[in-house]
Amino acid sequence: MAIEPYESALDDVPGAHPYPRSSRYAGIEIGVHGLPDGTEVRYAKRRLLPPLQDAADEAVPHVVSAGERPDQLGQRYFGDPGQWWRIADANPVLEPRELTAEPGVEIAVPLPGGFAGGVGGGPGVRHG
Repeated sequence: MAIEPYESALDDVPGAHPYPRSSRYAGIEIGVHGLPDGTEVRYAKRRLLPPLQDAADEAVPHVVSAGERPDQLGQRYFGDPGQWWRIADANPVLEPRELTAEPGVEIAVPLPGGFAGGVGGGPGVRHG
């Protein structure tokens, strides 16, 4: 599509939008908070994830190997180490390192395109 190269070029234009399309915050509404002195502070509003069980069919299992890191999984499955957050979103973890902390644990890896809401998906972490 002819629009695609133009849109990807906007990722490099300062001020075009606050986050690149590959960011977990892309598409999130930007809020503005006014300080007493009139200064405006912009911030990303809350990013909500759909329930994990809703995306169980849109993920593949991955058994963690010793020494793996979330960024390595991002590179392996999405071609970009910065996309580790898609895998974190698909699993019930608070800290990304929890994804790969225990070898032999099966984690969910969302299929490219993610689940409804555009942020990955999956059934969660299962010990196997």
